[in-house]
Amino acid sequence: MRTASVILGLVFLIRCTSPVEEELSLTVYQSSKGGDKLTVKTEQSIETEVLDSVTLFPEQTFQVITGFGGAFTESSAFVLSQLSPANRQEVLEAYFSEEGAAYSLTRTHMNSCDFSLGNYSYAPIPGDTMLDSFSVREDLPDLIPMIKDAMDISKDGFKIIASPWTAPPWMKTNDAWNAGSLAEEYYDTWARFFVKYTEAYREQGIDIWGFTVENEPLGNDSNWESMLYTPQQMGSFVKHHLGPALRDAGLEQRILLYDQNRGEELEEWADALLTDQELRPFVAGTAVHWYTGTVDWFPASLEHTHNLAPDLHLMHTEGCVDSEVPHWKDDNWYWSKEATDWGWDWAKPENKANHPKYIPVYRYARDIIGCMNAWVDGWIDWNMVLDRNGGPNLADNWCVAPVIVDTAADEVYYTPLYYVMAHFSKYIRPGARRIGHAVTDKDLMVTAAQNPDGSVCVVALNMTDTPKQFRLVEGGKSKVMEIDAAALQSIVIEGHQ
Repeated sequence: MRTASVILGLVFLIRCTSPVEEELSLTVYQSSKGGDKLTVKTEQSIETEVLDSVTLFPEQTFQVITGFGGAFTESSAFVLSQLSPANRQEVLEAYFSEEGAAYSLTRTHMNSCDFSLGNYSYAPIPGDTMLDSFSVREDLPDLIPMIKDAMDISKDGFKIIASPWTAPPWMKTNDAWNAGSLAEEYYDTWARFFVKYTEAYREQGIDIWGFTVENEPLGNDSNWESMLYTPQQMGSFVKHHLGPALRDAGLEQRILLYDQNRGEELEEWADALLTDQELRPFVAGTAVHWYTGTVDWFPASLEHTHNLAPDLHLMHTEGCVDSEVPHWKDDNWYWSKEATDWGWDWAKPENKANHPKYIPVYRYARDIIGCMNAWVDGWIDWNMVLDRNGGPNLADNWCVAPVIVDTAADEVYYTPLYYVMAHFSKYIRPGARRIGHAVTDKDLMVTAAQNPDGSVCVVALNMTDTPKQFRLVEGGKSKVMEIDAAALQSIVIEGHQ
């Protein structure tokens, strides 16, 4: 028996250290603390014995990917309008061109949000239940032109999800922008508001792909525009008002429920809404945010939600480095454990452990990888562009964006977060399907998807301070790989069916 074990061990060692299999044909794109920014890696110093492996199983298929991208906000659009035409165009091309990040999934706000220049509604006149005053003129100076110019640049196009932060104050129980709930007598009016918005944007040449019913229906402690729902209220609004209103208008915009943080609250809402058989015909999926904590993507709650409705979308619709003023032209900060979030100062003592200091690049990369591996099919960042203060913002709620601009100096800074987003949006395309994989190195985070053209993209994240080697294996082919310390890679294997 011992002789057989020795022989098996030798066979395993030879297999892991000798190129006995046909070599995979692939290209490696790396971003790293060492300075790589989607850099093509061609030189690798591989040790002779590589025992760790990443094995792909294309026959194991999971969710279809809808896309990756960021949000069109009035703040982003206004900041871009302050740049020279050449720099504005450069930023839009960096996000939407085939040579850039090729964003494929986006979000915008319906009425104002905290990242607007001021409070506004498309129907500002109290009591206007027929919505005769409805107009999207507030979006005409900056927001709509930004979206339309991005559409002109994008080769494959992109989907837009629209989210309201609040109904007009006159439709609410507290007659205010912040907090309060939608008054029951205005449920029909508010549903028709969605129809009016869809039609108005279509007249501008912009198709809205879907809606979330309400941004953060559990509220934001009344710090900026918000409107509260219980799960039962949201379900009733959708199945009796919003769903029928869109249907009766001949519109097919998708409706995503919830739109707040993962964890126990997500499970509670999923249990209440996704089991409602009367509601299900109107629902396309569930939307989530990441603000519950910086160290966990709460996969159990995502798995739970998926299992309740495996045929529906599960999308991350907002995340950012919040409660921070952006660091200007300081790449190292984005790779260092210096960032905090809202919970660093304000979370309840029992939740403080979810809000330590963290590395911004890792938070983005590990969250997207973790979410993909837990059935999320779309991941949307928050503002695409902000100024050096992390705004403008009507609530002084400063945040970081992947692209920061100095409007006075007409300068643009592409932070490392921009490159993290591009690792996914550029190389995992809409219609890709996540495939199975196995990783022997517990310190290496990996996800993989097969694109519609047959190519496979493997995204690997090394959060350690040392380089790692592994053998990438797919079927009868393999290749020994190296990823630098503190690095993210997109490994694109040539197309095959």
